[in-house]
Parts: sequence; C-alpha cells; structure tokens
Amino acid sequence: MKARLILITDTTLRDAHQSLWATRMRTSDMLPILHKMDAVGFYSMEVWGGATFDSCLRFLGENPWERLRTIKQHCPNTPLQMLLRGQNLVGYRHYGDDIVRKFVAHAAESGVDIFRVFDALNDTRNIATAAEAIKAAGKHFQGAVSYTISPVHTLDHYLEVAQELVDMGADSLCIKDMAALLSPFHGEELVRRFKQEFDVPLELHCHYIGGLAPMTYLKAIEAGVDIIDTATVPLAFGASQPATEMVVSALSGTPYDT
Repeated sequence: MKARLILITDTTLRDAHQSLWATRMRTSDMLPILHKMDAVGFYSMEVWGGATFDSCLRFLGENPWERLRTIKQHCPNTPLQMLLRGQNLVGYRHYGDDIVRKFVAHAAESGVDIFRVFDALNDTRNIATAAEAIKAAGKHFQGAVSYTISPVHTLDHYLEVAQELVDMGADSLCIKDMAALLSPFHGEELVRRFKQEFDVPLELHCHYIGGLAPMTYLKAIEAGVDIIDTATVPLAFGASQPATEMVVSALSGTPYDT
C-alpha cells in the first residue's frame, strides 16, 4: 500500500465521555479547551448525537442545540460530526419521516458538517430518509456498517450493506465496531475488501475494551483505511477509543504519519 497520511476523528466530546462518564461532561467543561482542539488539525471532531441529546435534557439541564451552536462558534476550522441512529435520530424509538427531515435540516443549520448514520441491525431502510435529508442539506453523509459476530454477519453481508449505503449517496463509509469485537486480521480483510469495492473514503471506529483496537487500527491502516477514531488520553481506553497521542506516536515518521 502506498504511503499516505492517516486522518483522525476526535471523539473526546461525544463517544469518549459517553463511554466512560455516561455523557455527563457539561458544555462549560468543554469551552476552555475548544480553541486548542480546533487548532490541532483533526479531520473532524465528533461532538454531538448519540446520547448527548438525551443527557443534556435529562441530567444536565442544558439545551443540546445550544451546545452544538456554541461548539461550532469556538471551532470554526474543524468539521463537526454527529452520530445519528437512523430513523431513531437521537432517541430510542422510530420517528416519522417528517421529523427525521426536520431534525437533520436543523442539525445542519446548527453546525453539523458530517452525519455518521447507522442502524444497529444494518437495516438500511432505517437510514434512507436521513440520507436523503443530509444530501438535501448539502452535508456529508457517512454511512456506517455495524460490525458484530454471528452466523449471518459474514463478509458478504458487510459488503452488501456498504453497497446499499453507497447507492444511497454515501460520501464515505465507516466500519463501526461498537462492541470491540473486530480483531486485527479480520479487520485487515474487511478493510481491504471495502477499499477494493468502494471508491469512497473509509473510516474505522473501534472501542478499546479488550485491547484489540490499537492492533486492529494498525492492520487496517496497512490495508488502506483512510480515517480512524481516537480520543485524548484522559478519556481514552476502557470502553472508549484508543488514545490519539498513542496512535500519533506510533505512526510518526512512518509512511502513515498523521
């Protein structure tokens, strides 16, 4: 594989504190560091979606829309990313198509540049309306393929789901290893096949949990992955993502520098 720079999505302000701190970081906790994070040069910062909406309302007494607008104001140079649960949006049941379209439109207006959209069962019918709305808003639609291990979750299954997402207009693909089950050599094979089949950028999202993720990232990078998800050290490891500092150090001075 030819030399190329590896891009990094920082998950500190969304998935990392969701995984380790039950999404309890307040906007006021984030403000002092935002301008420094914006200057780092991340491909994107995942700052919204997932459980952040629910936690702001239920536990923190905050307006989640105001958080998004505030982060956007303080991070003008870095694309902001959210995790969207397809037809579930940021909730725990399916919503009507009209609600999905309005939600996506308002999120785009409020500061979301990249929408990572997934369905836990890889049922792409639950992604279609959100995908249309994201494209209509002129934003980046990243289609996510949820990885797990079962008799039906074969390589062919993942390729089929990814093809459906590309057919919907996905600007990039993400392999979403939300349960830290993707092992290094399976990850290498999966990434290689994705890169052979699909001419869009490929991102890999792994949780650390059992410790496989750094090895999986390295094999995936060798196989051609373009972007990886990490979190800054104090909010890395455990149920969160591998540490940004560790990955940057490991790749420094190599053909895969960040």
